[in-house]
Amino acid sequence: MDVLTKEQRHRAMSRNRSRDTRPEVIFRKALWHRGIRYRKNYDRLPGKPDIAITKCKIAVFVDGDFWHARGHEEHPGEQVRSNQGYWRKHLSRNVERDRDVRDELTELGWLVLRFWESDIRKDLEACVAQVCEYCGKA
Repeated sequence: MDVLTKEQRHRAMSRNRSRDTRPEVIFRKALWHRGIRYRKNYDRLPGKPDIAITKCKIAVFVDGDFWHARGHEEHPGEQVRSNQGYWRKHLSRNVERDRDVRDELTELGWLVLRFWESDIRKDLEACVAQVCEYCGKA
C-alpha cells in the first residue's frame, strides 16, 4: 500500500516535469556556452527531442533514470516497491517508445544521442564533448 494519501500522491506526481528538468537545463547551458545553437523540445521531429541541433541533424534526449528504466531495460520497474504491475508496464512502454522514436529519427537521417540524468550530473563535460565531436566543434 502507498504511504501517502491519494491527494499527497497526486501532488507529488504532478511535480514531475516532462521538460526543462534540471539536468536538461544544465546540459543546454553547457552546449550554449560552447557555441552550439539548438532548438528545445523541437516538435517538428518525432518524439520531440529535448534538444535538436538542426544544423548538424542531431537529436538529443536527456532521460530520467527512473522514467526510462536506467539499467533495467530487461526488467523495467524493478526499482519500485508498490503497484509493480502498473509501473513495469508503464516503464517498459517508455523504453519501447524510446526505441521507436530512435528508429524513426534515424530513418530521417538524424543522429540520436541519449544522455542519462545521472551521467550529466557525474560528468557534464564528457557529455558535452560527445555532442561537440559530432558537431565538429571539438
